[in-house]
Amino acid sequence: MRLLIIVLAAAVISGCASAGGSSFGGVARTAMTQAIAQEPKGAYFVGRRYYKKDYKFWGYIRSSGSPWSTAKLVMMNEQSKLAPDRERGEIGSDNNHEYKLFGDFTGQTVYEPASNGFYPEFRLRGSELLSTDPAPIYREQGATNPERRIIARPR
Repeated sequence: MRLLIIVLAAAVISGCASAGGSSFGGVARTAMTQAIAQEPKGAYFVGRRYYKKDYKFWGYIRSSGSPWSTAKLVMMNEQSKLAPDRERGEIGSDNNHEYKLFGDFTGQTVYEPASNGFYPEFRLRGSELLSTDPAPIYREQGATNPERRIIARPR
């Protein structure tokens, strides 16, 4: 009988841990995946602001209906429209916020010296805030910390 209780307790504990205990898994991530599948493909872009104090890239952008694993880390061309944080004069205040973005990739790549990387350029024409607390897309702990110099990839 005691063995049965131990086995059942272990099953309950492991079930709770996988249901939402990790920063990368859980109910929020499952709901996000289902919501992405419902987005109209190619109608707009979805962006996740990825502010890092030492870098000048804007964040990750994916096509609507596509998973975060396909997102590109971009440099934002703001000649037509300022990015939301810059428009408010509060650079980085929207770190990890998610936006519906209107615009296009210019086909150009831009060099960002602090990361020694080349990133595609996205010409912003408009944006709508989708969430200030979206489901996690990074596996690395502290990925969204602006002080950390890691550049995480969405999964």
